[in-house]
Amino acid sequence: MSVVMKAKDLCRYVMTITEKSPKQYRFTFTSRLQNLALDIIQNLYRANDTFITDEVNRTEKMEQRLAFQHQALTDLRLLAYFAQLALEQKAILPKQYEQIALQSSDCMNLVGAWINSDRKRFAGGGHLHADKT
Repeated sequence: MSVVMKAKDLCRYVMTITEKSPKQYRFTFTSRLQNLALDIIQNLYRANDTFITDEVNRTEKMEQRLAFQHQALTDLRLLAYFAQLALEQKAILPKQYEQIALQSSDCMNLVGAWINSDRKRFAGGGHLHADKT
């Protein structure tokens, strides 16, 4: 399963559980968790849609793609952290936190593998084409 599909699953899960969060957390944990989940998908799509070819701006495109990938990683770490805080404040249940932590970790591993794959592929100087991750 690709990183985008895993991120979509994570986003769906966050949206589902935050609907049931106490109203007092609507503008703190709930909105933060939802926005981060959406931002992760946005950055993964932006990275995937940054096509790297043999054109003159190859280095610029590679850096741009890497920046989107790193932003997705940062957002995944923040999502896991805010989920932990939400658990501590009893805005989500322990099993919900565990699921977010597990899915976030899976996504982080996949993004890391994607970054490593890009580094190897683009360092080789062979024929370049965009992978749909």
